[in-house]
Amino acid sequence: MNERFGREIRVFETSSLSPSPNAAANNEEETDDFYEFTAEDYHRLLATKKEDKFLKTRKIREAEEAARRSRITKAVIRVRFPDNHTLEATFHPSETIASLIYLLTKVIAQPDQPFYIYTTPPKKLIKDMSQDFYTAGFCPGAIVYFSYNVPKGDSTSDGPVGPYLLEEVMSLKGLDVAKDQGQPSDPVPAAPVPAEATQPPAVEERKPAEKKLVKPKWLKM
Repeated sequence: MNERFGREIRVFETSSLSPSPNAAANNEEETDDFYEFTAEDYHRLLATKKEDKFLKTRKIREAEEAARRSRITKAVIRVRFPDNHTLEATFHPSETIASLIYLLTKVIAQPDQPFYIYTTPPKKLIKDMSQDFYTAGFCPGAIVYFSYNVPKGDSTSDGPVGPYLLEEVMSLKGLDVAKDQGQPSDPVPAAPVPAEATQPPAVEERKPAEKKLVKPKWLKM
């Protein structure tokens, strides 16, 4: 399956109640005082910018950026569909978003229908397909959302409904779990067999030698 699509892909189901990536951050809201920008903050920020301007030349910044980029070797992209299924695919950071669109046209059930992908929150359509994943900020991983492009005012239909992925692609769902469960557990080492107690070699019991009766010379019969 991976050979057909040219990359490693996984399919799994996500709960509709699962929090978004920024849900945890939104739950911990700070007070208004936390966001108050004081004059001291302004002067500190201005001094920092001036220092960066003089200490970091353009070449140094480019070298640092290149070093950061070289440390990232892959971009794991998860595409979430309206039916709560998620497609995960691995790309190289230098690949463009167009490669993700191309993959989607091969795995969705209705590739002839126009569609788009977006990020949220807030909802932002991804339009520049020439951007690579690193430049788009999708490294080392990102979650994007899939939707069919239904014209506004189209009251005849709300657009195509699921399943959104091909049946053969959907068959990948749960394979990772089954694979993990099917692996044999670590063999339990057999209890060591106790060595048989070594008995000391039997000592042959020696009988006292029978004395041969010798008639004394002085005895006269």
